[in-house]
Amino acid sequence: MNIEAALKEAMTIDGAIGVALVDYDSGMTLGTLGGDKDFDLEVAAAGNTEVVKAKARTLTSLGLDDMVEDILITLGTQYHLLRPLTRAHGSLFLYLALVRSRSNLALARHTLKRIEGVLEV
Repeated sequence: MNIEAALKEAMTIDGAIGVALVDYDSGMTLGTLGGDKDFDLEVAAAGNTEVVKAKARTLTSLGLDDMVEDILITLGTQYHLLRPLTRAHGSLFLYLALVRSRSNLALARHTLKRIEGVLEV
């Protein structure tokens, strides 16, 4: 599945506001879909690179031989789900913003994992 198809698939998740594929080394997006004038996906994606980098540094500092499966940020009205891709994909993560009242978090996590498994970058 190419990037465009992966982003379209992620936007079918109930409550999806926007999705991005992000390089956390540079903070640049490889693709985005969704968002609006009140939710700048590029800015949100770039800002979340710091969250992913901080967690990776923490794992290294703790000497844990493990990797982050996903990171959940819970806001009053939204979920922000960050899913670092496996090392085979380099320094990339999927970022999905959801309307909290219209989403199923477990299903969203499952769908992002499935998308990761078939994504070709």
